[in-house]
Amino acid sequence: MAQRQQSIQNAVQEYGKRLLGFIRSRVKNDQDAEDILQDVWYQLSSIIDTEPIELLSSWLYRVSKNRIVDKKRKHKPQPLEDLAYANTEGEMVYPEALLADDRNPETELERVFFREQFFKALGELPDKQREVFVWNELEDLTLQEIADKTGESIKTIISRKRYAVAHLREKLQNMYDEY
Repeated sequence: MAQRQQSIQNAVQEYGKRLLGFIRSRVKNDQDAEDILQDVWYQLSSIIDTEPIELLSSWLYRVSKNRIVDKKRKHKPQPLEDLAYANTEGEMVYPEALLADDRNPETELERVFFREQFFKALGELPDKQREVFVWNELEDLTLQEIADKTGESIKTIISRKRYAVAHLREKLQNMYDEY
């Protein structure tokens, strides 16, 4: 246990500032950068005893990059006020496309059809793969949170998610190509 703590402390001391700079240059604010760095350290602490890491610096940067990508994929909706700008009279103006209602019978039919196909393909998945996909993508749980919740290893959860995504891509590819 002491050796594990020392390994983590050494990694934090040696790579902490550079890694934070790397992350900061790729995200919008310092808070997001610190959150991502914290996730990286957490992942390191949970994996350091289970498998050897040959090139620690490469591993840290790869995990950081993956966390940045995950963060960008799960971006939160931007408030409409953030997209407005003041005109010459000081009135707030919103881009016209944001206010357009593109819902019409044709697009509604497409949405309904897509949802039906999506949930049909989701229903074809084995229960554990479907649970991981739903928790991660629809309920916004991290893969680590799912692993903690189920008691499974993070690698098992990642594998289940990968198989679920591959199945859904295969089943929905024709619709994607068509639209």
